[in-house]
This record gives sequence, structure tokens and C-alpha cells, in this order.
Amino acid sequence: MDHEEIRAVSDILRRGLEEYGLAGRVSPRAVQDLSIYCQMLLDKNREMNLTAITDPVDAANLHMLDCAALLNCADFEHKSLIDVGTGAGFPGMVLKILVPSLDVTLLDSLNKRLDWLAEVAGALELTGVHTVHGRAEEAGLDRLLRERFDFATARAVADLRVLSELCLPFVKVGGRFLAMKSTGSDEEIEGARAAIQTLGGRVERSFDYTIPGTDVIHRVVVVEKTAPTPTNYPRRWAKIQKAPL
Repeated sequence: MDHEEIRAVSDILRRGLEEYGLAGRVSPRAVQDLSIYCQMLLDKNREMNLTAITDPVDAANLHMLDCAALLNCADFEHKSLIDVGTGAGFPGMVLKILVPSLDVTLLDSLNKRLDWLAEVAGALELTGVHTVHGRAEEAGLDRLLRERFDFATARAVADLRVLSELCLPFVKVGGRFLAMKSTGSDEEIEGARAAIQTLGGRVERSFDYTIPGTDVIHRVVVVEKTAPTPTNYPRRWAKIQKAPL
């Protein structure tokens, strides 16, 4: 990204945050840091597969602003969050940049992605960013991680039954699992209610939003953790795949 592209990305992010009604809650430094993060993402993407999106404007809209929408469905100030299957840091790193007081753990099965995210955190002088290398179904059994977080997030295409089994074990009672889904997920949500109840949660609500500058509408499914997850969950990955709850 050249200087003009960085300026254009900053303008897109600033306008988008204003359209979300977040301008008063997000500092100018955060917009600058998101722009740098976008630049680092596209630069690194030339040597490592982080995203199929290669246009700076699309990256600003479809990654950064898409993730920023979560600020309108939860209060992250001075809370803890684990981003399960974080990939290139979405939404965990975006939320950390926007809410500096948020303590973020980025979980991924690919160590080189986590190494790069640690580089991003260092370049932006972010504190309270932790990386965990591992698989979600194994990490969810770790007593140091299990039911320790106010929030778990996932931005994945997996069925909500599967995502809930992978993510809810990390959430403390009273916390929330925020699943980023498509607006065509009504049937999927209904089909996951029993599984979510088994895992100690309940579907609280869905939050639909249009990404500023686009006609793309996405959804966040908010799942409240109402009781501890039974100790036999999450199961092994092969079992989760073969027999979703």
C-alpha cells in the first residue's frame, strides 16, 4: 500500500465508524492503527496466505469494518476475549485496536499466523495481546483457558452447533459467545438451540448490520453462557464432525 492507499483506507475506516455511531468511542489512534494493520496484512499476504482479499478498500470494508460492528452488540471495555480460530486476527485484533482495555487471546492452529500477529501487536505497541497455538477442542479442556473469558468470538463458516461446542467452553458463566454468521442463518440458529442449551448457553439475540460503504449484510449471533459447560465437552474433533450435537 502506498501513501494514497493508506490515506484512502483511513478515510474509509473513519467514515465507517461514524456510520456505525462509534466515532465518539474510538480514538484517532485506533483508526491509524487499523490502517497500519491493513497495510501489514496485505504486505504479509504476498508471502503467506492470510486473506483472499487483496484490494485495500475491500480489506478495510470487509475485514476491519465488518469486525468493528461487534462494538454495537457488546461492551468490551476492561473485559477478556478469546478469538477462536483467529486466522489473520479477525475479529480479535480489530477489537483490541478499537478497545485498548480489552484483554485478547488469539487462538489458532497455525503457529506462523500467530507469530505474525505478535509482530503486529509489537509494531502497534499493543499490550494485553496473548497468542495460544493449538486446536480449539483441545484448548477448551485446558483449565487455564476453560471458562476464563467474558467473550469468545468466531468468524468461521462452520455450523453453529460445531462452533458452539468449540467456543462455549472458554466462556465464563454470564459471558457471551459472539458468532459472526450470514443473514441466511435462521434455520442454522434454530437447529443449534438444543446443542447450545446442552453446552450451558442460550441464544440471546441476533444482530444484523450492513457494512458501511457496501450492500453486504452480516449477522452476529449472541449466545449467553448461563451454566457451566459439562466436562465431557468439547469432544474430539472427529466426533464433533461425525456427530454434531
